[in-house]
Amino acid sequence: MVKIDTIELPDFPLLLAPMEDVSDPPFRALCKEQGADLVYTEFISSEGLIRDAAKSTMKLDIYEKERPVGIQIFGANLDSMLQSVDIVEKSKPDIIDINFGCPVKKVVSKGAGAGILKDIDLMVSLTREMVKRTHLPITVKTRLGWDHDSIKIVEVAERLQDVGCKAISIHGRTRAQMYKGEADWKPIAQVKNNPRMHIPVFGNGDVDSPEKAALMRDQFGLDGAMIGRATIGNPWFFKQVKHFFNTGEHLAPISLEERVVAARRHLEMAIDWKGEKLGVFETRRHYTNYFKGIPGFKPYRMKMVTSDDAKDVFDAFNEVLDVFANHRFEV
Repeated sequence: MVKIDTIELPDFPLLLAPMEDVSDPPFRALCKEQGADLVYTEFISSEGLIRDAAKSTMKLDIYEKERPVGIQIFGANLDSMLQSVDIVEKSKPDIIDINFGCPVKKVVSKGAGAGILKDIDLMVSLTREMVKRTHLPITVKTRLGWDHDSIKIVEVAERLQDVGCKAISIHGRTRAQMYKGEADWKPIAQVKNNPRMHIPVFGNGDVDSPEKAALMRDQFGLDGAMIGRATIGNPWFFKQVKHFFNTGEHLAPISLEERVVAARRHLEMAIDWKGEKLGVFETRRHYTNYFKGIPGFKPYRMKMVTSDDAKDVFDAFNEVLDVFANHRFEV
């Protein structure tokens, strides 16, 4: 068992990473059904929250069926971050997570996300004050460092733990790397193997197969895996990993019917949550992976990703069932 404060998770839990415009309530619900042990919201701007910006406050929506759930916030201003903790508490999440890892320029340029890796003292003091502000467990997601020459993640993790951080998720790249090259899990293992560390240490970055998850568990000895891009259009990834852990074999390919049902439910829930226009637009990125491996699928995908009318997309799902019902394909 892995514990984040009082929250009990199974051995080597699988966490859905916070992803902008991906980790919304509809997608989190699908991932939870398929075996995600802990899910996180999209990251939310502390400045947006205290200004009551509609896009930020909408991201606070969480539902009982997805617990345990963490709300992730980012920012670099102490007053704004503390005010945002007060706002987030009202949504009653199980965890508040601080994003110290987003490499995107518009976030970093304000000293937030991975930008704070240039000022470790600020990173630690922000965490300390947020821990003092709330009864909820505070966790952190970060990267190895700003660049290759400034990797001090073992020391940073220890300092964060010492000021009350209850778990840490580490992406195995620096900010300078963005998403290029391969994630390096060795420094994450060094954090885990530090005898002073007693909070859970989760690995993140390039967990794109059941074998990689097993490697993170068995060779690197981490407490769990936080999974992001591999889940887009594939909420079954959690089930696939757990099946591999239990049997040593790959789960049979997901049937076409199951894929269509999931894509249809995803779109229905997205429309219910954010209206037809946004619901149709923000589910588009998932369709390539939902229907990966089907030869001759391109015209149907084009219809799904170019139509602004939900009816057209639902019609395309039905056409796919009719046309490809007898095709065999692998994912």
